[in-house]
Amino acid sequence: MSRERPATYGDTAGEYLAARRGAGLVEGSHDLVWVDGRDAISFLDGQLSQEIAAMEPGEVARSFLLEPRGKLRALLWVLRGADRVGLVADRGVGAVVVEQLTRFRFRVEAAIEPDERPVAMLWGAESPAVLSAAGLPAPAGWAEAEGAIVASVAVGVARFAVAGVNADRLVELGARRVGALAETAVRIEAGEPVMGVDVDDSSIPQETGLVPQAVSFTKGCYLGQELVARIDSRGHVNRMLRGIVIRDTVIPPVGAEVVSGDAVVGSVSSVGESLTLRAPVALGTVRREAEPGADVQVRWPGGSARGEVRALPLDDFSG
Repeated sequence: MSRERPATYGDTAGEYLAARRGAGLVEGSHDLVWVDGRDAISFLDGQLSQEIAAMEPGEVARSFLLEPRGKLRALLWVLRGADRVGLVADRGVGAVVVEQLTRFRFRVEAAIEPDERPVAMLWGAESPAVLSAAGLPAPAGWAEAEGAIVASVAVGVARFAVAGVNADRLVELGARRVGALAETAVRIEAGEPVMGVDVDDSSIPQETGLVPQAVSFTKGCYLGQELVARIDSRGHVNRMLRGIVIRDTVIPPVGAEVVSGDAVVGSVSSVGESLTLRAPVALGTVRREAEPGADVQVRWPGGSARGEVRALPLDDFSG
């Protein structure tokens, strides 16, 4: 596991702007796992919510890894190769992916191995220029060049997962290191949850808002499919990951309650300060009683703030 990332490298506003408009380098935020072998594609089609066989080599797509009852184990980006597949997971979750896939690997020819190289995320509109200066592609999907992996995992703003790339070299070529404060703010704007932070193993796929990108409803059976299909036919869930724009000039702590009327309808899982929206922002799982547009109180011991529930993403990154 990579070392803990600093909150800031000394200029949070500059780091934020780099992640949106420049080339912001976030080190150690993700893991990469490879599944390699003759049966890799068919095996993963029985394990993941995405239809791997329908993807073209070089394509990237979202997916979920679920446990048998349909609860989340990992949020993934799938890198489809000809006879191997890369799985990009949040930091620390790669071990969960290896453990579960290994447990369900029966009589198939597929090796499951973590990639030990550091995985970084290069955020922002100028990221392709930095990659080009390093002699690397900025693919629409993913590619391997000069011993490095580069994969487009855009979330409204351009973003590339890179493995096997010298971070100092990227900084020399124009990237700027981004700390946790700035990255979290942009991630909240994009509506990008982190496993173990915004969602966990009690969450179901529909609560994330990522089902349209991550689930195939036309493929064959996969682990956890029954719950996903049942909720899809029912048409709704009782709570959803939402954005909250804070109306007061205070940043709530993680864990603060979201209150509508006299009822606690959720809690805050990630907080940051959006320079684009000119307001503190948060992610939180919120019950249906507080739909987008609802005014809420965000409350914690010793303080409170007014907020508005918003659908995700909070920003379209067009400007």
